[in-house]
Amino acid sequence: MKKLTIFFCGTLALAACGNGIEKKANEKLMVAQAAYERGDYEEAKSQIDSIKILYPKAFEARKAGQALMLDVETKAQQKTLAYLDSALRAKTEEFNAIKDKFILEKDAEYQQVGNYLWPTQTVEKNMHRSFLRFQVDELGKMSMTSIYCGSGNIHHVGVKVVAPDGSFAETPASKDSYETADMNEKIEKADYKLGEDGNVIGFINFNKDKNIRVEFIGDRSYKTTMSPTDRQAAANVYELAQILSAMQEIKKEQEAANLKIGFINKKKERKAQEEPTDK
Repeated sequence: MKKLTIFFCGTLALAACGNGIEKKANEKLMVAQAAYERGDYEEAKSQIDSIKILYPKAFEARKAGQALMLDVETKAQQKTLAYLDSALRAKTEEFNAIKDKFILEKDAEYQQVGNYLWPTQTVEKNMHRSFLRFQVDELGKMSMTSIYCGSGNIHHVGVKVVAPDGSFAETPASKDSYETADMNEKIEKADYKLGEDGNVIGFINFNKDKNIRVEFIGDRSYKTTMSPTDRQAAANVYELAQILSAMQEIKKEQEAANLKIGFINKKKERKAQEEPTDK
């Protein structure tokens, strides 16, 4: 009888303890619900996560918290989408305001993505000239092409740009260079993508109002000075590239948010199917 009494008292104590844990967990859940209703989704997530950490045996509260978490994540993604939609509209307005200043070169027969050039740098206006040409494709990927024209090859694969104060930037060896000839003229071209250009493009943009010397680096070197129109072309194409690349990043984030909402909805459907129905 004494052992039975001790066991019964112990059971009551455990039940009381369990009820206390569940009560505290439910208090956390109520705080999470309030945060969710006022739109503070990070706070709601934090409170729900704390239930799992602090009260792992509060099974009912944890279950309710998991259900609430799905609603929180849905609303959080919807809020993100609203922000991204606004940001994309703003960037699209920036793009529309300047796009007509550029020339879009695109052959519909074989090009899915065209390239924007500054009007002074189109091919027909720059025959027989050694210079740096800048372009950005419709997806915001900017590149620079060093074009050398002369009576003899220098086999260049890189360029160095130097400001009046002696500061400079230099490309690594181009991964895409080629040579050809037109009658007695040797023509060499080398391409450099933004981010893989040794910061030459950024350097030119930063020093666009200064005289910049250009050195073509190969078996022999060739030096020239960037014209003001070429410096302006670099700066304008760089500005367009920043806008277009930002638009692409926003679209990627929109896609990720929509995918996450779809995943959450499927998770909700599975949970609804798993729950027993009243007969």
